Order: sequence, then structure tokens, then C-alpha cells
Amino acid sequence: MDVALGGTFDPVHDGHRKLFERAFELGDVTVGLTSDSLAPKTRQVDREIRPYDRRRADLANELESFADEYDRAFEIRPLESPTGIATEPQFEYLVVSPETRTGGKQINDIRRERGYDPLEVVVVPHVRAEDDDIISSTRIVEGEIDEHGNVLDTDERAD
Repeated sequence: MDVALGGTFDPVHDGHRKLFERAFELGDVTVGLTSDSLAPKTRQVDREIRPYDRRRADLANELESFADEYDRAFEIRPLESPTGIATEPQFEYLVVSPETRTGGKQINDIRRERGYDPLEVVVVPHVRAEDDDIISSTRIVEGEIDEHGNVLDTDERAD
């Protein structure tokens, strides 16, 4: 089974890891990593995003352990548009978070227009931080939490 998922992954956190885990449970994984030009357009909050090459290296390090654990292959490809790689015929699953599930419908509409079977869209619930809000890259970058959802105290934020 071929599985697609996409994102910016800057920085990678436990919510992303839950997506990766589910994807590798289903099959071999292709990750569409937002390009430097697309990444800022996908943000709801204006913030700096690390360059593609740095994000790709960190993502590859994360995916290696899942690939080994599940004995699966993975590939990372640049994502130049929001619907990106998932409109290609080889995929059977699309793994998404709750806020990107509507993208799955759009992708399946494009796939139908192209004569491809629709993807099974697998929605992975958010992972919550210790303050019960969701873990997000923006919260990490802003110094509210760490990658595991631990709330950072005022002293840690100043460092």
C-alpha cells in the first residue's frame, strides 16, 4: 500500500510523529514537504520557516526510525502545491490531521477528474500538550511548549 502525507514539519513534534506512525502502519510512505515558496502560504500565523534542505534533513532523521520499526520504505518529495503528490495515481491512502481533512476531499475530486480511484483519507487526531491545547509547531517556535507538549516556564522561554 502506498501512503501520502504532506506538511511543513518545522519543527517536527509529537503530533507529527503520530501522523508518521499511522502512515507507516498502512504502508510505504511518501511525504510531500512544502517547498520554500509554498511553506509561508500554508501558515495561519506569519513566522519564520527554516529552509527546505534543513527541514528535509530533520524529517528524514525522524522517518528513519519509523521505517525501520515497520519495515517500510519512505521518500520525501518537494510539495509545490497544496494538493501536490496525493493526486498521483499510485497512492491509496492520505494521512491528515483534523484541520487538513478538507484537503482530502479536494484531492479526491482532482483524482476523480483524472480517472483515478479516490484515496482513503485517514484522519489522525491531534496530540494534546500538557495544558490540553494541541501541540503545534507555532506554539513550539513561540516558546510556549516543547516538541513533546511540555509547557515551558517563563525562565525557559527567555533562554
